[in-house]
Amino acid sequence: MLPTRKFDVLVLGSGAAGMTAALHLADHYRVALLSKSNLGQGSSRWAQGGIAAVYDPEDTQEAHVEDTLIAGAGLCHRDTVEQVVGESRDAIDWLIHQGVPFTQDSGSKDTYHLTREGGHRNRRILHAEDATGQAIIDTLAARVAAHEQIEVFDQYLAIDLITRHKLGLAGQACVGVYALDSQSGQVQPFTAPAVILATGGASKVYLYTSNPDGSSGDGIAMAWRAGCRVANMEFNQFHPTCLYHPQAKSFLISEALRGEGARLLLPNGQPFMQQFDERAELAPRDIVARAIDHEMKRLGLDHVYLDISHKPADFIQSHFPTIYKRCLEFGIDITRDPLPVVPAAHYTCGGIVTNHRGETDIPGLYAIGECAFTGLHGANRMASNSLLECVVYGRLAAEDLLNRSLTQESLPEPPAWDESQVTDSDEDVVISHNWDEIRRFMWDYVGIVRTDKRLERASHRIRLLQTEIHDYYSNYRISGDLLELRNLATVAELIIQSAQLRKESRGLHFTLDYPKMAPEARDTLLTPPRW
Repeated sequence: MLPTRKFDVLVLGSGAAGMTAALHLADHYRVALLSKSNLGQGSSRWAQGGIAAVYDPEDTQEAHVEDTLIAGAGLCHRDTVEQVVGESRDAIDWLIHQGVPFTQDSGSKDTYHLTREGGHRNRRILHAEDATGQAIIDTLAARVAAHEQIEVFDQYLAIDLITRHKLGLAGQACVGVYALDSQSGQVQPFTAPAVILATGGASKVYLYTSNPDGSSGDGIAMAWRAGCRVANMEFNQFHPTCLYHPQAKSFLISEALRGEGARLLLPNGQPFMQQFDERAELAPRDIVARAIDHEMKRLGLDHVYLDISHKPADFIQSHFPTIYKRCLEFGIDITRDPLPVVPAAHYTCGGIVTNHRGETDIPGLYAIGECAFTGLHGANRMASNSLLECVVYGRLAAEDLLNRSLTQESLPEPPAWDESQVTDSDEDVVISHNWDEIRRFMWDYVGIVRTDKRLERASHRIRLLQTEIHDYYSNYRISGDLLELRNLATVAELIIQSAQLRKESRGLHFTLDYPKMAPEARDTLLTPPRW
């Protein structure tokens, strides 16, 4: 095992949330930023549409709050929504100050071009052409790399949290993490008075996902094993429009296309969204994804089509240059041809329970971004609120730590990572097979439309796989794939348990056995066995 590295704050994850927190902390604390891949390669990078905030003089924060509450189907926590929306202008101003090049209105250097997405009654989406996530991440990554108080550890995959209990001390406070150096294959412990999980969601638990990197629920699984509660894990958002092409892995077609007039069509060219919701293509994502799923199953289709070719070609090329160029690589000219699209797992609305500053049930442990449950998204996340949540809670968690005056406690060395009883695996096919099985039965049984019977089948399968994975983890040397598989199995079980507990259809959770919404909205709260 590599020697222990000591810092003031550990940040796990280098997306928008993690880098925002690190930059707010680094003028006062020594920060270690652990990235599972390379700096800035998480899911935030692939956010095309933008970030929501009230900039239109005809818009109001009250309208933004109400739109969020409506999209969340009665489960949003109003106080959280009001807090995040109230902080939105400051969050955007901070990003602008960092140098994020949001698209401006033509002929004006003082105003920004705003687009509209599903669930928003007004134009309130700031964007950087159609690659907003990339613009934000590239900007923040350059700032992080230049800051002398932030040390970046690329290719480090967190294994488990280190608590005082694990060190033989009184209390359950989090004081560090074991991490796998993917390049050397060795385990290294890190310790700090505070640990921030910014590890993203768990969409990789499904067969089809819009998230090409990460998203294996690592932070959620680690926090659960350490004793944190999780909530609302049954609400998994399926983005309605992922490009359907054998060579296009996880390429998302931004909701902004529908915001600018793109229509969903059947193969015969017939539009269908008006049959499901009066808002048609601008309905919230859960409604649009369910409508597409319904039509695909009704007609036996592999996909439907998204068409914006009725708009002028120069408009399409200027507003959606990334999508236009990427689709051309697959032989699709969106100025002339409709796009084949299919729903894909996109966002985890539930997660680790936190307070209004991002702190979890375990002292010293914070969770921000997609891995956290703040109450903002309710039963269905409204478009472009996620990047906003990352920046707002990244700053709030940092401010909370700055007000606490962190001090380094003299701690015993973490127990050595014991590899004396394990061997190198000669059966990695077990990992790939179990990985594939989890993602397939989660897609089939715990996907867009659910039933009690499907959930029971999924529950039976995950219990059997958990036994196999635990046996494998106990006997063979760890690898990145094995760690992700272990975490995926944990979050799959949490999603299934949560879905079985909800005896209604609400937002992203739709079950044929309970098609109506219950009169009272309640969160689904899971508590670890040790509590």
